[in-house]
Amino acid sequence: MSVNIIQHKKEALKKQETHKKYLEKLKSKRPKKLDVIMQEIHQNVFKNVDCLKCANCCKITGPLYTERDIERISKNLHIKASEFIEKYLYKDEDNDWVLKQLPCPFLDSENYCLIYEFRPKACKEYPHTDRKKFYQINKLTLQNTLICPATYKVVEELIKKLPL
Repeated sequence: MSVNIIQHKKEALKKQETHKKYLEKLKSKRPKKLDVIMQEIHQNVFKNVDCLKCANCCKITGPLYTERDIERISKNLHIKASEFIEKYLYKDEDNDWVLKQLPCPFLDSENYCLIYEFRPKACKEYPHTDRKKFYQINKLTLQNTLICPATYKVVEELIKKLPL
């Protein structure tokens, strides 16, 4: 799947209200087999997605770094946690550790992650479309439809498969 990110965002913005209403209904109705349906949709969408052709998530948004992430990454980079923080992170208004700069400094020119094997938990889980109790993250999912073409496709497939 080749991605035109500008075109994707235009399409996603057009559908924002529809997606928002649907995800709100999903949260209030909580279909019994939602986790199973989400796994199936997630797997089907990601069979046709090559994140290396996009990497928009790494270019325009960054993950939250937990203390465990900081320890694991700094250890693997052979630097002190304090050095890692000083070089790459700051505390945002919610008191979370986030990247000082975007795109992610660990993203190379071919969209490969230089710390993939020990990347932050939030990166491993992104775009969160295969998590249990998916209905709990409707605001995050709505945001992610603007960033991630796969998330947009997952929501579109969910609407088709599970009309509310």
